[in-house]
Amino acid sequence: QVQLVESGGGLVQAGGSLRLSCAASGRTFSRCSAGWFRQPPGLEREFVAAITWSGGYTRYADSVKGRFTISRDNAKNTVSLQMTNLKPEDTAVYYCAADASAYSTNTSPSQYDYWGQGTQVTVSS
Repeated sequence: QVQLVESGGGLVQAGGSLRLSCAASGRTFSRCSAGWFRQPPGLEREFVAAITWSGGYTRYADSVKGRFTISRDNAKNTVSLQMTNLKPEDTAVYYCAADASAYSTNTSPSQYDYWGQGTQVTVSS
């Protein structure tokens, strides 16, 4: 079993930066792939970024490529999302997720086994 807790959300002006962190508990997290998803108001949850268990492979949604960076520290059981050049359309609740498939970078929420409670990111224009 893996428990995930996100932090780092907040209000930022367009063009600004935020760093989201996801703290994981559970012995198996270091063997899980991890991902970040977001859910804008009134819309479905969408893929943002994913990383394999070792951090050796990452995948990004086209909308965030070049602006967001996903990383992980298995010694600390954390996954982070560095967000730069934020835009108003990045406004959403951001969720951390873990996939028991260690080598995958799935883009579908249904492929993930564990979820955090979410953290709000609001980008003002």
